[in-house]
Amino acid sequence: MKKIAYILSFLTCLTGQAQNAWTVDECMQYAVMHNHEVRLQNIRFDDYKAEKVRVIGSFLPAAEGHIGGQYNFGRAIDPETNIYTSVSTFYNSYGLSVGVPVFDGFQRYNNLRAAKVNVLMGKSQLMAQKDATAQKVLETYVLALYYKGCIDISTQKRAESEMLLHQTKVMAEVGQKGEADVAQMQATYAADDYEVTRQHGLYDNAILTLKQLMNYPIDDILEIADCEKESLEPTFAADSEIFEHAKLHNPDIKQAEYNLQSAKFAYRSSKGALFPSVSLGAGVSTTYYKQLNVPLASSFSEQFRNNAGQYVSASLSIPIFNRLNTLTNIRRQRNNIKRAEEELEYRTDELQRLIQEAITDQENSRKETEKMTAKVESDSIASRLTIRKYEEGLASSIDVQTQTVSLLQSKAQLLQCQLTYLYKTRMLNYYNGKPLWTE
Repeated sequence: MKKIAYILSFLTCLTGQAQNAWTVDECMQYAVMHNHEVRLQNIRFDDYKAEKVRVIGSFLPAAEGHIGGQYNFGRAIDPETNIYTSVSTFYNSYGLSVGVPVFDGFQRYNNLRAAKVNVLMGKSQLMAQKDATAQKVLETYVLALYYKGCIDISTQKRAESEMLLHQTKVMAEVGQKGEADVAQMQATYAADDYEVTRQHGLYDNAILTLKQLMNYPIDDILEIADCEKESLEPTFAADSEIFEHAKLHNPDIKQAEYNLQSAKFAYRSSKGALFPSVSLGAGVSTTYYKQLNVPLASSFSEQFRNNAGQYVSASLSIPIFNRLNTLTNIRRQRNNIKRAEEELEYRTDELQRLIQEAITDQENSRKETEKMTAKVESDSIASRLTIRKYEEGLASSIDVQTQTVSLLQSKAQLLQCQLTYLYKTRMLNYYNGKPLWTE
């Protein structure tokens, strides 16, 4: 526990002290609000809700009205006597009808259940997309922190090389060092200066990627917070406990489960097309007509009232043969169930693999951090002693360069191990129920 506390006290990625600097939580919150993929998924979620409303509407009666006008000239049927006439006639009709399906093999019922499940699936898809975006932001943020730390380490080494170069030039003037030592120190300083420039470029690229994930304005400055103190609690739960908890709450797993339920309801709905369907209907209609060569005719209101009629209807539709379309659709929906089952199994196995990988990486990073901490301490002592020997003429400039490069690599590896441990711990806490980001 003391070793872990020592590791976590080295840096923080959750709270920063720098003014106007973005913490990782702020970056993730901004990303899940503005990321393009999250916005697109939110639109798809609204499509699921709209489809649910449409399915609910299918249970309501369907009503429609119609108005028609017709002008007959030449030989036509007289609406009053129902015999042929050659008199031009104006004919006007009005109607209102209502129809409601009574039984359709439970297709509408299963479609409604599928629509409700699809809404839940869309919600899980949205949450999964937000979590995936937050995870990418966290990963990129940690990478940017690594490059930022490497900039500090390489800048410090460049300052030491500059000091040694100046000291070597002074010693060369008094005859204690030769021109070869000066040239070697100049080469060391140039290499350190190049490394600082390279790390700045890598850092800028990481920040650019972070801006893209966040949908942050490219031209605006994005400064990430320095890591100074970590309050993140490590995960000590067994891998089986983490997996069981994640399997119940992980949005990717929930999405696959809802997809399977939706496929089952769609399969039941497709089988409903094999059953007869019953529907009821009712309506009213009336007409108005006028023979254009007859000056006197019944008024519009009188005909509208006298010609009005009502009807009630019932229909039974029995499917006999529709060119195997229904059987093909049933087979397709059955395959969708198998596909959904395979998808659920794959995502469950993938989740278990990711958790096991995170646990292994976390433990390895913890051990590597302990080893690298000791190596950095040893390399620091060796570097100081080599520089002291160099000042006393007991070591060459090549020895100094070799030892300082070894110290630089050790510090960079230590920083990488610490950040890897931090990232994997955060992911394990997410799998174990702690939100990856907060609204």
